[in-house]
Amino acid sequence: MKVLIVGSGGREHALAWKASQSQTVTQIFVAPGNGGTKQEPKVTNVSIPSNNVDELAEFAMENNIDITIVGPEDPLVLGITDKFKSLGLNCFGPSMGAAQLEGSKEFMKDFLMRHNIPTAAFQSFTNAESAIAHIKSIGCPLVIKADGLAAGKGVTVALEEKEAIRAVQECLTDNIFGRAGKKLIVEEFLEGEEASFIVMTDGEVVVPFASSQDHKARDNNDLGPNTGGMGAYSPAPVVTEDIHNKIMNEVIIPTIKGMKNEGLNYCGFLYAGVMIDSKNNLKVLEFNCRLGDPETQPIMMRLNSDIANLCLEATTGALKEQSLEWKEETSLGVVMASGGYPGDYIIGKEILNLPIETKRIKVFHAGTSFKEGKTFTSGGRVLCVTALGTSATEAKEEAYKAVNCIKWENCFYRSDIGYRAVEREK
Repeated sequence: MKVLIVGSGGREHALAWKASQSQTVTQIFVAPGNGGTKQEPKVTNVSIPSNNVDELAEFAMENNIDITIVGPEDPLVLGITDKFKSLGLNCFGPSMGAAQLEGSKEFMKDFLMRHNIPTAAFQSFTNAESAIAHIKSIGCPLVIKADGLAAGKGVTVALEEKEAIRAVQECLTDNIFGRAGKKLIVEEFLEGEEASFIVMTDGEVVVPFASSQDHKARDNNDLGPNTGGMGAYSPAPVVTEDIHNKIMNEVIIPTIKGMKNEGLNYCGFLYAGVMIDSKNNLKVLEFNCRLGDPETQPIMMRLNSDIANLCLEATTGALKEQSLEWKEETSLGVVMASGGYPGDYIIGKEILNLPIETKRIKVFHAGTSFKEGKTFTSGGRVLCVTALGTSATEAKEEAYKAVNCIKWENCFYRSDIGYRAVEREK
């Protein structure tokens, strides 16, 4: 089987690494890939941007690709699956219409309301004055979200009014998110513990993945600005068997059915960010129409099943109701980032002391390039150092041992990834 993976981040490295372990996979292409995918067995990087849908389709045709797995959200929103399907190519990812669940927060919220799926109260705005007046009328804390795709950075949890007003002005007046910020959502602040719940589906059959939990804030204790994610672990202890069933019955299955009823048959990964309160009530915070990053890295470390074959089965309507095979251990990944991220940062710094890998430790690359035997930084989130352990405590210890060995100028990382799971174990 020939596999094409679209994207360049840690998620795509993890997918390529896992797919390369399949006995049925002979060759993997990653477009455009990164310095880590370049060094994996069976894997070849292809210098096609992930948002160049036409060129990706042409490559898949010319190279007889059996299954294309889409990593990031941009190509999905641009209609990559529609394009591939029109050419008779298997592409695992939702259609352009279905990808609106992630592409527009207003669409997502309206969809949730239409199908009685629990979510936070909200209002959408295109005018800064109206949004500010609304904020002053209801008070903080609130959550301000750019409507479109902003690479995980378009969300502000505003504890004070001045912070909320600044977020509105940056989005609607200063236009820092471009088209993604032409509209914003002012949303009720929810308290509780957030979990990432990911499934794959062919539009009928739904196969859940192991639960996970990520850390979106830049700094320890979940403080500082939102990022694409500073680390993650799997499983998430907050997702008990009862909570798992509740998420499936109240969120996932109604979403897949609702999509179908609206003529948007959903085939792909579906990621629900769910807030779970102290009484085990659920509310959907967000949907992603693809695997999360950095959740994918610890999830793939634990997965024993054949990811490439599962995706092929789904695109051909042959996905079976099944329980995937998982390692019993906990997996935890720590993101190492360039100083200044999620703001401005400098790239091109040589990364020292790579690789540090065993059967229980894997360094997944994101913003890296590999030249003349050396690895350099090329992005904000650079590496996700991921380890297995018999507990969250052990996985954390092993991951940070490796993190503390890797060096480059002005790198940084959180030192408390997995703290909720570790505290539970105490």
